[in-house]
Order: sequence, then C-alpha cells, then structure tokens
Amino acid sequence: MKALPKQMELYTYEILNRVENSHWWFVGRRKILEFFLTKITAEIKGPKILDVGCGTGANLEMLGKFGDAQGVDVAEEAIKFCSKKGLKAQIGLAEELPFSDESFDLVTALDVIEHLDDDLKGLKEIHRVLRRGGKTLIFVPAFMWLWGVQDEISNHRIRYTKKQIVSRLREVGFKIERATYANITFLLPIFLGRLLIRITGLKPKSENNINLWFLNGIFGGIFAAESFWLRFFDIPIGVSIIVVAEK
Repeated sequence: MKALPKQMELYTYEILNRVENSHWWFVGRRKILEFFLTKITAEIKGPKILDVGCGTGANLEMLGKFGDAQGVDVAEEAIKFCSKKGLKAQIGLAEELPFSDESFDLVTALDVIEHLDDDLKGLKEIHRVLRRGGKTLIFVPAFMWLWGVQDEISNHRIRYTKKQIVSRLREVGFKIERATYANITFLLPIFLGRLLIRITGLKPKSENNINLWFLNGIFGGIFAAESFWLRFFDIPIGVSIIVVAEK
C-alpha cells in the first residue's frame, strides 16, 4: 500500500474545527470566496462541486450553498469532523483523486496545493476530474518571506508568487480567468508578527490560537471588505493568492 504523504499535525484539526467558524481569518476568507463562487456558478445550474483538501468542513458547508458539494481529504481526522456535520466527504489523495474523468463542474483547492510534494500532479488531477469548460478556484499562501509557524505545523512546502501558481496552472492545461493577491489589509501586521516570532524564538502551538475574540468581528469585516474592491481591480500584493481557471 502506498504511504500517505505527511499531513498537518493531528492536533491542528481539532483547533481548526474549533475556530474556523469564528476566527476572523476564516470568516473573512469565506466572504471573499463567496464573491468568486457567486460569479463562477451564475451560469451553472446545480453544479457538482469537489473541495480538494476539505479539512474539517467549514468550506464544504459554504460550497453547499452553491451546488452539490462533496469533499476529499488525506486525513481520517478531517473526514471524521465532516461526517459529524453531515457532510459528504471521503479519504483520498489530491495527487490521485478517487473520481472518474470529467466528474465535476467546479473543483476548489483552498489552501491545499501548498501542502503537496508534487503540486503539478495535484493540479493535473484537478484538471482531469473537471468537465470541459469547468472551473477551478485556487487559494494559496503568498511569498516565502511570509513563512511562519502555521506553515511549519501545516507542513507547507511553499508559499507562492502569483507568477509561480499561474505558471503551474497553465502548464497542466488551464486557461487563467483571473489571478489576484488577497489580504493586503493584514500583510504588514502578519509580516511583523512572524518576524517577531522568529526573532524571539517563540513557537505557539498554532497561529490560529493567537486570536483576540473580541476583535474577531472587526478584523473579519475588514478582511471581508476586500471582496468589494475585488469587484473592480486585482490587488497587487497580499498574504494570499486567488486564481480562477477554466479547463
């Protein structure tokens, strides 16, 4: 039996499940993703959606608003959380998706591709399971100089530049519809926070635990507000990158 790739530290799934419905980062990110999903699914009636690397299910719940959504994840722990929420998800590798060719209208990979030893193979699989004319929505972390504790405990392999992720998508056959950075708002605070952690040698169990609950609503609202500006222009720099591409 083929060995599974190294996963996130198991304790991070419990933390993720606990905070992803309230932490400003996840709340703000979903608002931005919903903007893109609304546009992508506007012309598709009842799309079949696959969320690659579905984690503990918050994004899968969101995707269920737009169509028939199911998830796949390498970690049994993640699938257990999804099952408890009544979500459709199964074990599987991103590099060897357990689905037939052209099975889906939309495939999402939201902070997933950066986990893969062979990101091109994962992107090829997304391309394979999409029907012709289908879309993928990719969300990845940006810039290696932003590398931090969360990248380490999540076993990230890379933080991309926009040019890098766009090049990889084109290499496997995708046509790029849009590529933009996101989260310019908190770029400087996140950089300074991670720089401080490196200088002091502090190593929190998870950056998701560094959270002022009484500011969640404010920070989440500020981050989510980028969905308004993204209606009009691409953001030139940020903590993350969003790409919409077509098969």
